[in-house]
Amino acid sequence: MTLYSHPPGKGDRQCLRRKRRWQWMPGRLLLWTILLAFLLGCVSLAWRMTVSPDGGSEDMQLPVSSPAFDVVVDYPEEDPALLKIPVELAVTVPRLKNEPKVLVFVETQYSVVGREIVVELEAIRQRFRLEVGAKSIPLLTSEDRGKFNLIIFENVERYFRMDRWNRELLDRYCREYHVGIIGFPPILEHTLIAASVESLHLRLHTNIQLRDFELNASSPVLHVTKAEEIWSGILTGEDWTVYIPQHTAYEVVAWARPLGFVNETSFNENEPPKLPVVILDNGKLDRVRRIFFGQSLKFVLHRPLFLDAISFLLNPDVRPSLRRYVQIDIDDIFVGRRGTRMVADDALALIETMERWRKTIPRFRFNLGFSGKYFHAGADEENGGDDMLLANANKFSWFCHMWGHSQAHLYNSSVEALVREMQFNRAFARDHGIPMNSSYVVSPHHSGVYPVHEPLYEAWASVWNAKVTSTEEYPHFKPMHLHRGFVHHEIMVLPRQTCGLYTHTIFLASYPGGIDRLERSINGGDLFMTLLRNPINVYMTHLSNYAHDRLALYTFESLFNFSRKWTNLELRSAPPLEMAQLYFRVFPQDAEPLWNNPCEDKRHMQIWSATKSCERLPKFLVIGPQKTGTTALYSFLLSHPAIRSTYRNPETFEEVQFFSGTNYYKGLDWYMNFFPGGVNSTTDFLFEKSATYFDNELVPLRAFSLVPHTSIISILIDPVRRAYSWYQHVKAHGDKVAAQYSFLEIVTANRDSPKPLQHLRSRCLRPGEYASHLERWLDHYPSTQLLILDGDLLKSDPVSVMHLVQRFLKIKPFVDYKDLIRFDKKKGFYCQVEATMKAPRCLGRSKGRRYPVMEADVEAVLQRYYQPHNVALHKLLTRLNQPLPLPKWLRADLQ
Repeated sequence: MTLYSHPPGKGDRQCLRRKRRWQWMPGRLLLWTILLAFLLGCVSLAWRMTVSPDGGSEDMQLPVSSPAFDVVVDYPEEDPALLKIPVELAVTVPRLKNEPKVLVFVETQYSVVGREIVVELEAIRQRFRLEVGAKSIPLLTSEDRGKFNLIIFENVERYFRMDRWNRELLDRYCREYHVGIIGFPPILEHTLIAASVESLHLRLHTNIQLRDFELNASSPVLHVTKAEEIWSGILTGEDWTVYIPQHTAYEVVAWARPLGFVNETSFNENEPPKLPVVILDNGKLDRVRRIFFGQSLKFVLHRPLFLDAISFLLNPDVRPSLRRYVQIDIDDIFVGRRGTRMVADDALALIETMERWRKTIPRFRFNLGFSGKYFHAGADEENGGDDMLLANANKFSWFCHMWGHSQAHLYNSSVEALVREMQFNRAFARDHGIPMNSSYVVSPHHSGVYPVHEPLYEAWASVWNAKVTSTEEYPHFKPMHLHRGFVHHEIMVLPRQTCGLYTHTIFLASYPGGIDRLERSINGGDLFMTLLRNPINVYMTHLSNYAHDRLALYTFESLFNFSRKWTNLELRSAPPLEMAQLYFRVFPQDAEPLWNNPCEDKRHMQIWSATKSCERLPKFLVIGPQKTGTTALYSFLLSHPAIRSTYRNPETFEEVQFFSGTNYYKGLDWYMNFFPGGVNSTTDFLFEKSATYFDNELVPLRAFSLVPHTSIISILIDPVRRAYSWYQHVKAHGDKVAAQYSFLEIVTANRDSPKPLQHLRSRCLRPGEYASHLERWLDHYPSTQLLILDGDLLKSDPVSVMHLVQRFLKIKPFVDYKDLIRFDKKKGFYCQVEATMKAPRCLGRSKGRRYPVMEADVEAVLQRYYQPHNVALHKLLTRLNQPLPLPKWLRADLQ
């Protein structure tokens, strides 16, 4: 599909005549039938395989004068052949299943427009896949499910110029799975005038400067974006694209007026024409809905319009809520040096503004955080401001800072000291009539909230009966569009948004970066986007922002006015506890925290206790799966003089099982306490072995978030033997369900079987689906950090395996395991030996147990079950090029 800017040449016309003669020549019924059958067969086969060919067209810049690849045809306004299938079909046919993921085509991983698209998708929590510089399209389906629910082109020229095979495959997918397309304008150095996209009945003008952006109020795309005003003046950039539809399938979403000459057509300079700069293809053309933008997201109104385009194409009948809840915290009440604090008039202005805003933002109140130690610590006029706030205390919501505005992490492990600080503040509140019923608390500088300082949460619960807090540090301060909430020890932590106002931003004229920077943030920039993207907004401001120029009042007044002018957002407010409950109703998945490594973030290190150290985190993990020899590997590793493991967890035998169970919610401090070593000093090679990690879906992400540089070791044996060994193990340990059924009944259980039996079957068989679990780990960890061991080789020749492990870990000193382990004829396996030991130290009685021979019919069932998984494992191991050869059991199974 090609852009055209010139009429067809002689060769083109001859090709067109031959094409028409073939299409309408009579007496060709037999040839037509054969040709049609062949084409249908090819397309059907390709669609079933969902494989796109490797051969795509080269990505070339197409100058205005370049020859065309397709014949230019002057299409009528409506082509009856394209409208045989009624457009209502898209509504009456049930939607086919597809995954909630967006496919994004970008030119390079560093492209500006591509990054802007990714930011917006991340901010609205839309899963996506990035295709960088792709010459062909990825697999679009998996079994009966579509893999993508929306397709976005950073450079829509790539879609226009896609080779015929890929283009037809993509459009057919969009039709059958009801998937829309969003395209941003071509990235071209040269200018196109009246360039044609023949298959879409569309002409383009590029690199145009425009003014006066106007939205079409009747467009079905608009939802958040309001169409009552015209964005007057010259628009950002000289690289706008204008779309001239050649078909009634197109609806204009937005227009703008040119500043000069367009397409050899003169016009009255006093009233130039309105040209389409955002258009909707409503699907009447070929049952694929498309939205094309005339510029990237650098134009302010394109940002809300882009979110509207996404929600419209995903589901026009169910659009996102327009409600936005706003909470404005004022930290550091009574804190601040002289000359920066509020006076009585500032306090009165705060009250007047709050009451005025409440008329358009129901239930709005400023939320004041106080440190009573600094009450009346300013000049006389500023002390009058303190008194005015307290005289009107019931008009505000209040929350506790620390009595002396101190940072919680500096108290190390002292809960008592923190409790004492909070009790001083509580007594101050009681003596001065400050309401204490908000259940909301905030720590100065966010210290102790995240990274979590456990004594802070204990003290909050004890003194303030805290239910809610907030921080801007989870998971990291930047990027701000990824701020999230979590729940820890029954305290809900809300994400806090910064608004560009800090303790030192007092005067408008001296705002960092200048007044224009603040205005850009308000009028469509970062501050506006926080309000647009987030249904629940907690903004952080400071006492000094409401003194002198009252910068905070100006900022939020301007923000609310801009929002009312250009969006349909409905602003609301609520007490902090209700805000938190609303947040976790909207985002229930956020309740589970994701612990990150504090040492990977300089800001986190500044608010983390000096008594804690990332040295007390594992340098490698032994992840299992169960019944493959992990305990033997564990004992061999401990023979090394430089390797130390976690202390034993009495609740889960020797394994900590932090990442895979409820222990994860106990927090990072709990986990680190299982590792030996002094404060900030250990040369030991610490590791953890938990065999439940291998097949748990949550563990790879959790582990990578906390220890991204750690090494991962897994052990594999024949999955048939592993399943049988696991069954015998749980049966020997008194599993009631395993005791009720034979092994055959367990592995052949189906959907009609009792739920406990289905669950037991899953626990038994799923860990042996090795490839899928390893792929999940490889989604996070690079293959260079993964070592896959052959469990049979570990059993028969552990010395060579342990030498391999040492080389993989790059551990020093390198020891010869011939001196550390020895085969025990009585036990039948290798055991630890030391110079001071009279006899080898072997694993307990439960290890190396011999089981009855597996029945042949059961083994056949399992071999059939695991065969496709073993094929996938063979491909994976071949790709990874692990240091050990393919296991004998795997080669035998594939033969």
